[in-house]
Amino acid sequence: MKSYSWGTGYDDDSFVALTETSLFVTLSKKEFGVFRKNQHTPLKYNNQVISMSSKPKNVSSTETTNSISHFILMGFPSSPEMQLLYFGLFSVIYILTLMGNTAIVYAVLWDRHLHTPMYIFLGNFSLLEICYVTTTVPNMLANFLSTSKSISFVSCFTQFYFFFSFGCDEGFFLCIMAFDRYLAICRPLHYPRIMTKQLYTGLVIFGWSGGLILFLTPVVLISQLPFCGPNTINHFLCDPVPLMTLSCSEDTITQLLYSTFNVIFMIGTFLFILCSYALVILTVLRMPSRAGQHKALSTCASHLAVVVLFYGSIMVMYVSPGSGHPVQVQKIVTLFYSVITPFCNPLIYSLRNKEMKTALRKVFGTEIPAHKI
Repeated sequence: MKSYSWGTGYDDDSFVALTETSLFVTLSKKEFGVFRKNQHTPLKYNNQVISMSSKPKNVSSTETTNSISHFILMGFPSSPEMQLLYFGLFSVIYILTLMGNTAIVYAVLWDRHLHTPMYIFLGNFSLLEICYVTTTVPNMLANFLSTSKSISFVSCFTQFYFFFSFGCDEGFFLCIMAFDRYLAICRPLHYPRIMTKQLYTGLVIFGWSGGLILFLTPVVLISQLPFCGPNTINHFLCDPVPLMTLSCSEDTITQLLYSTFNVIFMIGTFLFILCSYALVILTVLRMPSRAGQHKALSTCASHLAVVVLFYGSIMVMYVSPGSGHPVQVQKIVTLFYSVITPFCNPLIYSLRNKEMKTALRKVFGTEIPAHKI
């Protein structure tokens, strides 16, 4: 006979009891009520003796809520030949993304003409893009060559945490860069006095730490949900939406908190950026000089392009996680803002900015210095 030593609820109508050998048995609400009432007295259930103690025997609290130790990331199911093609394509994109953003970081560090707040923010943003894309693409590339496509429970939530924390940090840096452009164009005489070294250093620290701190709460809440199977995620990364659907219990409070967090963050940062650039555009239109207007707008055009790419895709996915987007649409949109956008950013900033182009030519030694004869 088996002795059942621990009981826990997993939905509104039924409960599970865990044996010493980690075998689950499902009890109805009525049966579980009898089970709880007689917890100090052996109780028969299906001709088996059930007993319940105040603490589990030889079973940790994690095992009572999570009976799975890993997840399966399906990624992009296809033939082995297509998997190899995907591996080659995304390997090239990843390498080019690293090279482009590293070049911008190095140019900002190397060229003293770029030691201004605008380029310091851009250099940090490019470094952040490297971290952001590295949280997902290497694992995705490994899965293209793997047959198991598994990721451990801890690794899954670690990826979840850093990917979305760095995503939040990107939003903060886009706000910081919009604020910097507002001060430079709308308050040019006060800019040196306001944008001091202490201020832009503090903004950089906030940009990096803000997402890492804020996203602790959603990750902890979702990781505490009970996961007892199935463990297959039809995605190429540990995305919170499919993770919440895999939970044994539908925790509407966690979903509501997560949606509220996303709405406040995304709408708040997006409106801040829009207001900043609305004021910038109004100021530019009042400029008497056409050359001044063109110069002011050219410094903002690349930033606005990145804002549209970033926010246009993430708002589709995460403002309302329960809206039921088709799986393939979710993957394509996520792929767009997690892989394609970091790949495009160095091209956008280097092609639209004369100072950056000049610095990059110096870095790569392609600019021939002019010598007076």
